[in-house]
Amino acid sequence: MWYFILLIVGFLPLIYGANILVDSASSLAKRYNIPNMVIGLTIVAFGTSAPELVVNVFSAVQKNADLALGNVIGSNIFNVAAILGISAIIYPLTVKSATTWIEVPLALLAGVMVLVLGNDILIDKGGSSLISRIDGIVLLVFFLIFLVYNYQLIKKGEFTEDIPIKDIAPRKATLLVFAGLALLVLGGRLIVFSAVELATAWGMPERLIGLTIVSIGTSLPELATSVVAATKKNTDIAVGNIVGSNIFNIFFILGTSAVIYPVPTQAGAQIDMLVNILLGLLLFAFIFTGKGRRLERWEGILFVLMYVAYIAYLILG
Repeated sequence: MWYFILLIVGFLPLIYGANILVDSASSLAKRYNIPNMVIGLTIVAFGTSAPELVVNVFSAVQKNADLALGNVIGSNIFNVAAILGISAIIYPLTVKSATTWIEVPLALLAGVMVLVLGNDILIDKGGSSLISRIDGIVLLVFFLIFLVYNYQLIKKGEFTEDIPIKDIAPRKATLLVFAGLALLVLGGRLIVFSAVELATAWGMPERLIGLTIVSIGTSLPELATSVVAATKKNTDIAVGNIVGSNIFNIFFILGTSAVIYPVPTQAGAQIDMLVNILLGLLLFAFIFTGKGRRLERWEGILFVLMYVAYIAYLILG
């Protein structure tokens, strides 16, 4: 019980630290005349996925690779099935053409790549399946391609939203950067430690803890952003936030984790990867076949029901 409480408590410094880091680092960058588009592409983008990144880095360093894989795949499943589902129920989500034809397929490609790279037995009849350091480098290369693509879109004026940047005094902002990093480290260490101990105490695989409690907790910033955006009818932000996060999670976070320590893929993980791919296919199909590239309320309800069924399968299975 104490480990469960410690796990939940760990999310507080993790998420709060990410917010402090984004605000203070963005303020410093603005004072040094770094363009808004660069701030958005780097600091803000990295900051929103900082919880997943920190948890995975600590998991990889401590060789808890099952927790790292479960966190990434679980976050992606939660993002599409739960967050997009809830957002679509609040208000039907209209999707931009670039998101439909490039970003959603790219997120789908990321899911397929993890399945392929993590199945060495099927590819070369080897004795084990894992996402190796070489595989991690491949994922990071695709992440760089994704960054270049976004940079080109911003230069062409595809993104016109102003990024709200707080005006913080330089000395205070510098201190807050270190404070944010310290909170991220504290939260990450608490979560990884308590998740591993909880898995041992409950007799559960680390992967299962990562797929459920940890992945939901690290996805809370995305949940808040997309739900608020849907409430305000800013559907581009609601969808773009999730699709971009899913691409970031696999290409950068899982890629970084694999470079630090190879990530083994057990038999149960294959099903999780297939669920992730299925959700990506459904998202593309719903948007492509819908009127005006829109995710309707009934489709959002279906996504949420699928997530409930998936969690039930994990717990009962």
